[in-house]
Amino acid sequence: MKKSTIILIAIVAIIGLWAWKGYNGMVTADETVKNAWAKVQSDYQRRADLIPNLVNVVKGYAEHEKGTLEGVIEARAKATQININVDDLTEENMKKIQAAQGELSSALNKLMAVAEAYPDLKANENFKELQSQLEGTENRIKESRNKYNDTVQEFNTKVRKFPNNILASVFGIETKVPFEADESAQKAPEVKF
Repeated sequence: MKKSTIILIAIVAIIGLWAWKGYNGMVTADETVKNAWAKVQSDYQRRADLIPNLVNVVKGYAEHEKGTLEGVIEARAKATQININVDDLTEENMKKIQAAQGELSSALNKLMAVAEAYPDLKANENFKELQSQLEGTENRIKESRNKYNDTVQEFNTKVRKFPNNILASVFGIETKVPFEADESAQKAPEVKF
């Protein structure tokens, strides 16, 4: 075998190994993002599952707060209808998810404000337990979103760095969309005394 043929085979082997390693690294990072997104959805589902029980407990104490209770139920229905696969997470779809979840959070805040007006309800053990579980779930959602954003950052960095960006474009691998703060979170709350 000629020396030039051996060198050519070696170059092809090195390029092949680089492509194999780079592609597999991006696949692993993609699966990590998918897993993180599944955890976000799981936490959203946990919150949605707690809401009917919470509404039923409040309903017994605050019957004339029908509008608030219906608002929570409607917001829950909207939020649970939006179920987007991680591969379909465009900026537009992410905004839809965040809007629906924000609406649900707002409705839950109104429900908790209603509860403040009913001392017997606030003392109810079922309500206290559900409220505690909901607070814990909100923390889990925050942590899941943060973990998702961390994995998206790692993935996007891997996909955009040279020479992986070449492989990514060849295989059609695109960056992922992270969670961003809602526009309303950008405004400082107005406090009046």
